Amino acid sequence: MSIWIVSILLILTLILLITEKLPIDLTAMGIMVALMVTGILTPLEAVAGLANPAVVTVGAMFLISRGMIRSGAVGFIGDKVIHYSKGRANLAMLLTLFIVAVFSAFINNTPVVVLFIPIITSLSCEFGFSPSKFLIPLSYASILAGTCTLIGTSTNIIVSDLSAMYGYGELAMFELAALGVPIAVLGIGFLYFAAPRLMPGHAAPVCEVNEEHRRYLAELVVPAESSLLGQEPQQALSQISPYFEVFEVIRNDHILYPWRDKMAIRAGDLLLVKGSPSDLVDILNEKSVDLPHIEEDLNFTPGDPESVILELIIPPQSSLVGERLLESSLHGEHETHIIAIKRRNIHYSEQKIRELRLRVGDILLVQCHRDELEQLRRSPDFIVVEDVHHEIVMRKKAPVAATIFAALIVAASTGLADIMVCAVTGAFLMILTGCLPLRDGYRALQGDVLLLIVGTIALGTAMEKTGTAKFYAHEFILLLRDLGPAAILSGFLLLTSLSTQLLSNNATAVLLMPIAISAALELGVDPKPFIISICFGASACFASPIGYQTNLLVYGPGSYRFTDYFRLGIPLNLLVLVMGSVFIPLIWPF
Repeated sequence: MSIWIVSILLILTLILLITEKLPIDLTAMGIMVALMVTGILTPLEAVAGLANPAVVTVGAMFLISRGMIRSGAVGFIGDKVIHYSKGRANLAMLLTLFIVAVFSAFINNTPVVVLFIPIITSLSCEFGFSPSKFLIPLSYASILAGTCTLIGTSTNIIVSDLSAMYGYGELAMFELAALGVPIAVLGIGFLYFAAPRLMPGHAAPVCEVNEEHRRYLAELVVPAESSLLGQEPQQALSQISPYFEVFEVIRNDHILYPWRDKMAIRAGDLLLVKGSPSDLVDILNEKSVDLPHIEEDLNFTPGDPESVILELIIPPQSSLVGERLLESSLHGEHETHIIAIKRRNIHYSEQKIRELRLRVGDILLVQCHRDELEQLRRSPDFIVVEDVHHEIVMRKKAPVAATIFAALIVAASTGLADIMVCAVTGAFLMILTGCLPLRDGYRALQGDVLLLIVGTIALGTAMEKTGTAKFYAHEFILLLRDLGPAAILSGFLLLTSLSTQLLSNNATAVLLMPIAISAALELGVDPKPFIISICFGASACFASPIGYQTNLLVYGPGSYRFTDYFRLGIPLNLLVLVMGSVFIPLIWPF
C-alpha cells in the first residue's frame, strides 16, 4: 500500500512541477505535508531535509556567490573573459563553457557553477543576450566534465568505494576519461550550438554600470593628500573605473575642460564627474576625493550597519521642486548626505551641482543613517528606492573574497574538508571580513530553491523507506532478463538516468549498485561494465532541476520553468545512453 501512495505522490509532484500550477516552494511543502499526513514518514523524517548537507551547502553557496559579486571579484574574471573574447559573444561563451569544464573535471562543480553564474550575467550585460540562454548549459557542462575523472563528482568516489567494498577494486583516477572525455566534448559542442536556439530568452537583469539611468552627476573636490595629484583628470579616474567621465575641472573660479585643455590635477580642484553608484562610493572610500558639501571622514562603506545608500526620486507633489539642491531641506537634514544627482538630458557644461534646482523626476543618490529611513519613507517629498545599497561593489574586498573562494576550492577538492564544511566556513568568512554585509546575505538566500531541495529529499527518503525505488528497479530488470548483457546494460543506464532525475545522484548510485552487481552475477558476466554504467547514468541528470545541485543553483537566476530542462536535457541523456551502450562493453568488456 505504501508503494502505491508514494507512487501517486511522485506522479502528482511531477505534474505540479512541470505545469507549475503551484509555486515550486508550495509544491515542496505539500510533499512534506502529504508524507506526514499519510504516515509514510514521521514528522522528523519529513523535515530532516532542512538539516541535509545539500540544503546547507546550496544555501551557503548562495551567500558566497553574492560575496564574490559584492566584492568585485566576479567582475574581474568576467572582464578577463570579455577581453580575451575580443568582443565576440560566441567566443566568450565558448571560453566560459571550456573553463567551467576544465575546472569541474578536477574540483567539485558546485563552487565552479556558483562562481560562473554571475559571470554569465555579466557577459549577458556586455554582449546583450539573455542569461537564461546559457545558465542551464553552464550547469550541464560542469556535470559532463565531472564524469571524466574519479574526483570530478562525489558520485564517482562513492561508486569506487562501493566497488572496492564488493570486491571488484577501486576506479583509477582517469579510468572514466576514455568515455567521459568524448561524451563531454560532444555534449559541450551540442550545448554551444543548440543553447541559443532552444533555451528561453528571459529578460536580462539590469546592467547597472552600463545603463544611463544608473549613472549620476557629482562634484568631487581633490584634497591635498590625494593620490590623483599630478595626473590627467580623465586618465586618473579611468584607472579607478573605465566608466567614469570627467566633464569639467573648476580651479580658482576658472572652468577647464579635460577634453580641450591639457592639465594635471591639483589640490583643491573641483571635478564635475559622472559615474555609477559603485564608482562614486569606491572613489570616496579611497579618500582620493571628497564631497565638497559635507563634513570630512564620512564613512561610505556599504557594509556599515548604521548607514544605507539610497535613491530618492522627486515626485510631482514634492515641496522641493524648484529649490536649489544644496539649499534644500533635504541637505540640511541630520545624518542625510547628498552624494550625486541624475537627470535626463542635463547639459553638463552649464549645470553645476551647487546651482542646480530640483525638478520632477530627478534622482538623488544619498547616504543616510538607518534611523532616518522611516522618516524618508513617510515624506511626500520623495519616492525611496533602497536597492542601490545592495548593488554597491566593494572593490577593495575583491582580493579577500577571491582568497576565501580559492581556499574553499582547494580544501574541498583535496579532501581536507567536506564540501558543506567548506561552504559554510566560506560564507561565514565572507560576512566576517566584510565582503558580504549580513543584511545582503539574507537577501541572497533563495528560499524557493532551498524548499524544493527539502521537499524532494523527503520524497526520496519515502521512496527508499517504502522500497518503492527498489521495487521499480527490480521490475525494470525483469523486463530485460532474456535480452542479454548488452541490453540489460543499456537498461541499467536508462534506469539510473531516470532515477537520478528524481533522487540525488549519490542516492541513485547507492540504491542501484547492489542491483547492478546482482544482475551481472546472474548473467555470469563481469560486473565492471555495470559498475561503470552506474557512474555515467547517475551523473546524467539533465532533464530535471531537482536531481543535481548545480541544476538547482541556476533555476532561480535563470527564471526557468521545470520544462526548460527538457529542451537540452533529453538530447544529452540520449547522448549518454547511446554512447554508454555502445562503448562501455568495448572499453570494459563483459
